[in-house]
Formats: sequence, structure tokens, C-alpha cells
Amino acid sequence: MEIKQRLTDIDIRMAALSSHRPLTQGETERLRDEFIIMFTYNSNAIEGNTMSLDETALVLREGVTIDGKALKEHMEKEFELLAIRMVERQLVTRGINSEAVLDAMRSIPRHLFVPDHLRGHAYEDSPLPIGIGQTISQPYIVAYMTEQLETTPGMKILEIGTGSGYQTAVLVTLGCVVYTIELVETLAASAQKAFTCLGLGSINARHGNGYAGWPEEAPFDAIIVTAAPERIPEKLFGQLKNGGRMIVPVGSAYETQYLKVVEKKDGNFIETNLLPVRFVPMVEK
Repeated sequence: MEIKQRLTDIDIRMAALSSHRPLTQGETERLRDEFIIMFTYNSNAIEGNTMSLDETALVLREGVTIDGKALKEHMEKEFELLAIRMVERQLVTRGINSEAVLDAMRSIPRHLFVPDHLRGHAYEDSPLPIGIGQTISQPYIVAYMTEQLETTPGMKILEIGTGSGYQTAVLVTLGCVVYTIELVETLAASAQKAFTCLGLGSINARHGNGYAGWPEEAPFDAIIVTAAPERIPEKLFGQLKNGGRMIVPVGSAYETQYLKVVEKKDGNFIETNLLPVRFVPMVEK
């Protein structure tokens, strides 16, 4: 469908609604979201000299010419609003209480951690594919796992499965020192690009086998695993300090997986099931 026709279809529905009564806040938000999704932000196009799809859409809709810098600022403001709404509607309403976690997830541009063609969907209440059979977790799951870690500034955390890098960014924003391992080299490179773009520090990242952990940097105050092993990995548990916590989804792809918190007490572990989940399998190289 041509860009102008897509815009016309939205305007027709908006006019039909508003002709009988004012649009509700929910209707207005849904229409705005559809607009953003259709004309998803593309940073490469904006930074170049050619008119991007986003810019074309705004020119058609508003009848004005917008330069690349103005367009980028406009789209960033829209994404900031979506991030705020994501936190209020998806996290607060489901019982995420940590103000530090909520603030971190309001401030991090989640759309920078998904493929360009999915950026308009970045703040939706669902996981999204990021390539190579991997996903970026649903915002609520990221918030829940982070809250269960009980982070404090300066904590040394091992993350298994960098993936998109979004979970890593949340932990760093909370003031943690993160060591993160990703098995898929292309994902590791993509995440590093996002970290550099945002100027995130305190991240030690490498491409490698997550089951091996990072023994030369052990022990860790906490460990977070973002893919599901069939059982709790012994090597990772061995790299957890006494009194530390590990958050890990456990179970095969063919059965119910459970997100667990594993606490280390005098060399033994205390395991607690938190909630049923669905994660991609944790694999070895």
C-alpha cells in the first residue's frame, strides 16, 4: 500500500470517530501507535542525505518539510512517551515496585535494541525476534528478573546471554558492573554497537560459551541467565559468591520452564520457583 493511502486510511477512521464524538485518550493513542509502527524510525536513513520513510510520512501528513535533525528529535520524543506508558501499564500494574528498576526502564531506549523494521513494536507487551532464533524478552520479564536480583550500585554481575543487550543496559543503568557473555557472535557485535551508541560504561562483554562462565573474574555477587538450561549449571553456581543470587529459567523446550531464584548458602543452594516462563534453550558451542 502506498504511503499516502495508508495515511488516508488512518485519517478516514479518525474523522469517522471524531465526527460523532471526541476521540477518547485510548483511541488517540492507538492511532498514534499505528502511525509510529507503519513509519518506523530508521536512524541510518535520518543521518543520510535522502528523505527517510518517516520524514516522507510527516511531510505528507503535516504538509511541511522537516530536516533530518528535527525528525530525529520528534521520533525520540514519541519513543520516550511509549517507554513511559510501557512502564506504567505493563510493569507497575503487574507489581514491579522497585523505583530504580522502573526509572531505568523508562530511560533506556528499548527501540535501539531491536531490528530496525521492528522498532515501532519495541515497547509492546511481548518478546520480539532479534535474529538467529533469539529474542529480546518481554519488558515485564526483564523488569521482574532484574527486581529479583536485588541489585545495588557497584554489584558485580555475570550475565549469560547478552542477546540484544537490553537486559545488560538495564543492569548498567542501575549502577552494576556487568560481565556478559554471548554465544552468537553477530548478536554480541550488535549489542556492542548499541552499548557504544548509548555511551554505556561498566560493561565487560565477550563472545563465548555461557556454560563456562567467566571463572577468572569470579566470584560474582549475582548471576542472571537469559536462556533456559535443562538444569542449573554447576559451573555457574560455582562462580557465585556465598550469599549471592542466581536468576535462571530452567527446563527443556518441550516442557514447562520455571524461572528460579537460586541462593548460595555455605556452598549449598536454596532453589525457589518464581513463575512459569518460555525462554529459548541455552546451548553450548
